[in-house]
Amino acid sequence: MIPNRGSSPFSKIGYLPLNEKDVGREKSPSIIFCTVPFERLAKVTVALPLVAFIFCIVWSILFNFDTTVSTHCKVTNWLPSISAAIGNESPQREVWKLLIALHAPTRFLVVWMYIEYFWKVLRSEILWLAGITCLLNVIENVALLGLTFFTSADHYPIHEKCFITFIATSELYMLLSSFLLSRRRARIANNVESRSLRLKVKLLTVNAVSFIIAGYFFVRHNNYCEPYMYTLFAFFEYIVVITNMGYHMTASYDLFDRVLHVGCPTYVT
Repeated sequence: MIPNRGSSPFSKIGYLPLNEKDVGREKSPSIIFCTVPFERLAKVTVALPLVAFIFCIVWSILFNFDTTVSTHCKVTNWLPSISAAIGNESPQREVWKLLIALHAPTRFLVVWMYIEYFWKVLRSEILWLAGITCLLNVIENVALLGLTFFTSADHYPIHEKCFITFIATSELYMLLSSFLLSRRRARIANNVESRSLRLKVKLLTVNAVSFIIAGYFFVRHNNYCEPYMYTLFAFFEYIVVITNMGYHMTASYDLFDRVLHVGCPTYVT
């Protein structure tokens, strides 16, 4: 059978390119997407600094005890402060920097997702305060990076300012976000959101009480240099940091129905 003029005799078997230029023209761009549930991503994001925190504390106690628990007045102390544990010795310093750097991009992504979330669930007249709340979260994340990469051993003035900024903004962020989601909602919270809010309030309460107690022992240590006062300060400082991580983990409840689509370009012929 003779093929029609308008058709190619190779139409049944496909076009066979004759040179490299033809090969290039035959390729068309395509994107492969990977779907990541945000609930899982949020938990992994919190797990990174938590693992780094536990590693630094345990390693400091086991292998750098004398140097990390030493105080300016040489009183008895059994626990290193967080600043001493994460920034004064190796490998703690490197592990902390690595895991904090890895988790940082997702933390900023969470801020963006919360802007959208607040816009949907809060009353319109209070959105200005939601914007301030999200800005506080951004500053908190930047301050965390600052105190991580400017260690107390090498850059104490910068580290101190970053640490104070981190504590202040984290406390204000937790307080404001809890207030907004409990008192200024435009729609009733579903079961998952209600569970998230209850957990937020509990973590905020423990965090605030621990912060006050830690401050008390810190001032008492500096004024009187009593034995074990710095140990108690460090212990409650740990609780402040852990409850802060737990509070940020509640994003996995607030944004439980979100998914992240990650795509990379590829070429198919």
